[in-house]
Amino acid sequence: MTQQIAFEVTLQAPYEQAIEKVTAALKNEGFGILTRIDVKATLKEKINAEFRPYAILGACNPPLAHRALSHDAQAGLVLPCNVTVEAKDDRSSVVRIADPDAFLNIGKFAQDPVLLGVAREAREKLARAAAALRG
Repeated sequence: MTQQIAFEVTLQAPYEQAIEKVTAALKNEGFGILTRIDVKATLKEKINAEFRPYAILGACNPPLAHRALSHDAQAGLVLPCNVTVEAKDDRSSVVRIADPDAFLNIGKFAQDPVLLGVAREAREKLARAAAALRG
């Protein structure tokens, strides 16, 4: 069985409204958005390709990030937590929130109880955010 790498939610909301809902749900769990990559605009600008509205959000919970980075600087390789939002059609969007367990359960991280604890706590918060989005 393959481990899921994300919590996936389909929202009955257009793209921009979905980004607002995701941002609010994450904020309720202590996460802020550090970055927003507009994939559609980037692909158009860089390679003149058409693409659906799609954003990659870099979500960060500062206390969790501080604990992880203070313990092992290499944890920055899997930070911030990526969240994608894409337009499914004019009225709905698909949200995917990366599962920290999937990314911190590799290599040396998988043997580190401190980092696994941070990942577990982040996963609980992100799962709650996904559940809130599901309503």
